[in-house]
Parts: sequence; structure tokens; C-alpha cells
Amino acid sequence: MGRSRASSGSPYESAFGFCRAVRTGERIVVAGTGPIEPDGSTTPGDAAAQAERCLTLIVKAIEDLGGSARHVVRTRMLLTDPADQDAVGSVHERFFGKNPPAATMAGVAWLCGPDWKVEIEAEAIID
Repeated sequence: MGRSRASSGSPYESAFGFCRAVRTGERIVVAGTGPIEPDGSTTPGDAAAQAERCLTLIVKAIEDLGGSARHVVRTRMLLTDPADQDAVGSVHERFFGKNPPAATMAGVAWLCGPDWKVEIEAEAIID
């Protein structure tokens, strides 16, 4: 079975040599996704606004590869400030609350974008 790829147009994809998501068989793996706007800038606002953008990009990549949000089985949320956990968790619940995946939320010292407050990755299985 071949591999299919989805791109989000992030400037990091070509600079760092990766794509947003890869599907092989029934599995879709979505790379760490930061709050990138179409022009390459960082999504303005708080961690909730940035998480919304990250998850929107993630779900679009999964849809581009034949899945949907209900197929997500795992997420990893990386935060630069632990005080943002409730806000990011609330956005995560809005996207996945009806079909909750296994999830990890962890604090990190920095992310690729200096203004990024959150980065999220996901895995989906098309069953």
C-alpha cells in the first residue's frame, strides 16, 4: 500500500523537509502543527486562539487524506506556559469531545515560532 501526503503550506515544511500529514494504509500521522496563518505569520491572540488554528489545520490535513476528526485516536499538545492548559484543553474538547482520543499535554521551553504558545500533533486511524 502506498503513502499519501498532505501539505498545509507552512513555510517550515519546505525549509525543514517534511509534510503536514502522511497516510499509509488506515493510519494518518500529523506532524507537530503550530499556529501558522496562510501568509506564514503566527496566529494572533492567546493560546486558545492558537490551539484553534492548530486543530483546524490538523483536521483539514486528516480530511485531505480521507479521514475526519472522529478518526483521531491520539493527540499531543505542547505548551510554553502551563497556565494555558485549561484554555487549550477546552478547545481540544470542542474538537474531539464526542470522540475523545488518547491525549498528552506537556510543557516545553520553546517552540519553532517565537510567538507560538502551543503546538499540537495527532494520529488518526480510518476504521
